[in-house]
Amino acid sequence: MQTEINLEVLENSERLDRYLAQELSDISRSRIQQLIEQGNVQVNGQVCTSKKVNIKAGDRITLQIPEAQPLELQAEDIPLDILYEDDQLLILNKPAGLVVHPAPGHYDGTLVNALLAHCPNLPGIGGVQRPGIVHRLDKDTTGAIAIAKTDIAYQHLQAQLQAKTARREYLGVVYGAPKTESGTIDFPIGRHPQDRKKMAVIPIEQGGRTAVTHWQVLERLGNYTLIKFQLETGRTHQIRVHSAKIGHPIVGDPVYSSGRSVGVNLPGQALHAWRLKLQHPISEDWIEVTAPPPPTFTTLLEVLRRRATVSS
Repeated sequence: MQTEINLEVLENSERLDRYLAQELSDISRSRIQQLIEQGNVQVNGQVCTSKKVNIKAGDRITLQIPEAQPLELQAEDIPLDILYEDDQLLILNKPAGLVVHPAPGHYDGTLVNALLAHCPNLPGIGGVQRPGIVHRLDKDTTGAIAIAKTDIAYQHLQAQLQAKTARREYLGVVYGAPKTESGTIDFPIGRHPQDRKKMAVIPIEQGGRTAVTHWQVLERLGNYTLIKFQLETGRTHQIRVHSAKIGHPIVGDPVYSSGRSVGVNLPGQALHAWRLKLQHPISEDWIEVTAPPPPTFTTLLEVLRRRATVSS
């Protein structure tokens, strides 16, 4: 059966999707936007398919959530590098080249396919196409990613990400040498207006969403720098877009850097989800895991250290 939610707007608000995301914190904004586009939202009895409609006090909103469709994805026996696991959650060290969830062009061989083989009870948790996935990593970004194995864990982990209590730290090698030892990058991010496969710095009033990245220099390597990034928000391609915006793109990034060769055969951007700290959804104890960087990342650092020593 489908679920129906009825709301009455109490005061003048903003866009329809933002209002619903605030009122229904257990449903992601992207899922709400999808429901709007599919004609599952009515405003004052009329179907509304535009997420940008401004709503006002007195408006009545009806949201219908269709019954979940049977999961058609196939379980695949793909090896997983497990950093932590219990009956509620799973934390993995994702390799480069592994797509997190199915999408056009990647309907199999994804992390979700692997998870369905490892966790038979996963289907339906958090959505049909991305069961258990509460945050994502780009295809060629390696490192720690948390998977919810129950509905309770899914909701708890999502709440931690929204409240910014979960801590996500990345290691990245960038071009150039920042003038300071640390800083904060605060530029809104949205879909690139010309290239829909890319993200870009976009003003809030044009659809950009708040994005904040904190960074700290860990090691200076001549004209390259090893940086620790801490995410305050989790926008698509956030670190990659922000690094490029301040003039220090991630080494090896095929989309946001100039593609200059560093003499090391990298599978993609030199960006690794290094440390993940979160609360256990049941015990509420803090769990902190560190994901060892892949060999290509450590090789890159060794090569750059040798060059820096020679040049100095």
